[in-house]
Order: sequence, then C-alpha cells, then structure tokens
Amino acid sequence: MLANPPKNRQPSIRSRLLIAAAVWLLAITLSAGYLVPSFIKTYLIEQEKSQLYLYMDQITAQVDIDKHGQLFVDGRLSNPRFNFPYSGLYWSLKLDKQVLRSRSLWDTTIKGNVKKGFEGPNNQSLIVVKRKFSLPDSDHPIELSVAVNQDKLLKTLQQLTHGLWVILTIMAIGILALTTLQVSWSLWPLRKLRKNLIEVREGHSTELTGLYPVEIQPVIDDLNALLFHYQELLLRARNHSGNLSHALKTPIAALNNEVSLLDPATQAKLVPALQQLQQHIDYHLGRARMAGAMNILAAKTALSHRIDAISLAMDKVYAHREVVLVNELDSDVVIAVEKSDLDEMIGNLIENSYKWANSLIRVYQEPIVNGHIVLVIEDDGPGIAREKCKQVLKRGVRLDENTPGTGLGLNIVNELVHSYRGDLVLTHSSLGGLKAMLYLPIPRN
Repeated sequence: MLANPPKNRQPSIRSRLLIAAAVWLLAITLSAGYLVPSFIKTYLIEQEKSQLYLYMDQITAQVDIDKHGQLFVDGRLSNPRFNFPYSGLYWSLKLDKQVLRSRSLWDTTIKGNVKKGFEGPNNQSLIVVKRKFSLPDSDHPIELSVAVNQDKLLKTLQQLTHGLWVILTIMAIGILALTTLQVSWSLWPLRKLRKNLIEVREGHSTELTGLYPVEIQPVIDDLNALLFHYQELLLRARNHSGNLSHALKTPIAALNNEVSLLDPATQAKLVPALQQLQQHIDYHLGRARMAGAMNILAAKTALSHRIDAISLAMDKVYAHREVVLVNELDSDVVIAVEKSDLDEMIGNLIENSYKWANSLIRVYQEPIVNGHIVLVIEDDGPGIAREKCKQVLKRGVRLDENTPGTGLGLNIVNELVHSYRGDLVLTHSSLGGLKAMLYLPIPRN
C-alpha cells in the first residue's frame, strides 16, 4: 500500500460557501413564508375581535328584561348587517332557556367551541367573542356571543400568502445568484493561483506571478521563496556533482594505471573492486545530475514504451537464458515520473526477473489506487520467501552471494519510488516467482 495515500477529496471552498448560503436562504425563506402569514392572520383576527367587542358593548347597553322576564334589545344596532339574513355578522343572547338572536342568524345558531372552532349559517367559519353579564332584574347571568364570518379574511390571507411565497422565492433565487457571483469573484485569485501553479508544475514558469489580495500575497511570496530555494538546491547539487566527478576522475585513473602494472593475480583481485567503485560513482553522480533537471515538476513518461526499450536491451544481455517478457500494458499509459528515474526503477526490477526467471516475465497494470498506477512485474522463478520480502529492500542486503550484484538495486528502487510518494511491495507471484508491485503517480489534469 502507499506510504502516504492521498486523502479523500473534500468539497471546494466555493461549494462550501454556496451550500451554506443556500441553507441559510432556505431557512430564512421558509421561516418568513410561515411566520409572516401567521403574524398577519393573528393581527387581522385581533382587529376583527376588537370590532366585535365594540358591538358587544353596544348590545350589552341595549339589552333589557321586560315585566314578563323576557329578554329584548332596545333600539337598533349601528351596523345594519345584523338585520340581513346570513350577512356574516351575528349576535346571540342566552338566559336560562331563553335564546335571543340577531335577524342575520335567521333560524340558525352559533355552533362549536374554542378548540374545534365555531360554525354559523351555511357552514360559515366564524370568529366569536363571548361575555357574561347580569341585569338588576335577573338572578342568572346573561351570555352574549358576537360573531363574524372569517371566510373572506382567510381567502384574503391565502392570496396574500401565495403572493408572499412568490416574492420570497424570487428574492431567494436573486440573492443566491448574487451570492454565486460574489463567491466567484472573491475566489478568482485562488483560480489564478492554481493556474500559476500548473504553469510552474509543467515547467512553463519558475515562479508565481501577478498581483494578489493582501490576504494571499504573503503566501505567494513564501511560495516564490520556496521555489527559488528549491531551484537553487537543484542547481547546487548539479554543480557539486560535476565538481565531484572531476575531482574523482584523476585519482581513479591513477589507481587503474598503477593496478595495470601489477602481476595478473593481484590485478584479478583489484580490477573488479575498482570497476565496482567506478560504477557506483557514475551512478550516484548521474542521480545527482538528474535531480538538477528543471522540469522535474512536469515529469511525464509513457510507461509501455520504456518497458519495451528495457526489455529489448535485456533480451540481448540475457539471450542465453531464453526468457520471454510479455508486456500487457496499454500504449497510452502515462505516469508522472521522470524518464531516467523510471528506467532506473523498472530496469532494476526487470533485470532481477531476467536473472531469476525460468522462462516467463509478465508486466501488467492493476486498478488505480489513490491516484497511483499499480505496475506489476512478476516472473516464474524461485521467488523470495515472504518473511524476507522487506529485508531485501534494505541497503546492501543480498540473499544470494554467488550471483553478481551489489545488493543496492531494490534499495535504490524503493528510495526512488518513495521520492515520488509511491511504494514498492514485494510478494509471491501466481507464476511461482516474485511479484513486484510499483505504485507510481499519474499526472494530474
């Protein structure tokens, strides 16, 4: 598995801001859509009740009891609607079993209660206020009810609510659109920064350019300083490798000359060591020079093509072993690894397979894991015991001292792949030999 697998992708800042704005707008719109009509309804009902209390005062002042103990209302009320049947404005008086009602009620009564609501003629929904009072000539309280039809009020409120929802919806959409424009405009410097970073990564620029807001500019300055320091380190490493190469060339040449003057037996002991020393120096100096490449951030290499090239070279070197390498990779597979680094990694692994395979080497790709291609190189050789798979990745470790080598190959591959935030995993192959899995990064879009 990867040493540092990338974290799951999180929502963008733009998405976070827009989602937060949409949630708040939805909450405000729903609250306003339900609370405002409720407040208006309460206000209108209170206004109607205030008017009904005025009528109640007027009726109370005009109620009397005749000599036979019968209720009556002395005089006409101020609102003529009390005299028109089913007009929507009603009153009712009750004393014991006596019931006196307005002409507008005709032959009906006010039905219902506070919990279930009140109902009048023709199933009209009513707003009702009640009062109990006593007269000097009566031993029992008189119950007075005054009511008004609220159907028109509710219909008006329904139309008002519909209009309010239309206004709130249009307003919410408009605010969300303006918020989207505001967020896009506010995040524009970050999009510009991303574009500049892509140019740096692809080798088109060596620093971040342009003017940025005061909140971002310090970050830009620090990134530019870091890029400059990184380039300086690369240039310094390249210069040091050149200087070291020249410094070592003369002493090694002198040693070779001196060894050539010795007897053959002594030469046989010293020449291989000098050759190995020369190889190690050439390799590490080459790695240092390669690290100085200015386009290392924009590295892209066709994987299948490099496998074919290395296989062709190995077929010549190990022709006597008659090993066949089967390349099952697609030709369009590209990875974000510098070509020389890739050759070093897969070259070591393929060469090991050529050394140990009986007849077959397979190279193929497994599904992408966390932005990394899983390159598999396996053979049908003797393989490596599972408990020793990690041990052979250490520097200088060799399981077979009789086979030519330095014990550095797998360690170099392991260090190289980790420098690209990838991983090297060794395990048992279904072919019977060693299965090497290289986790290599793919280029970002």
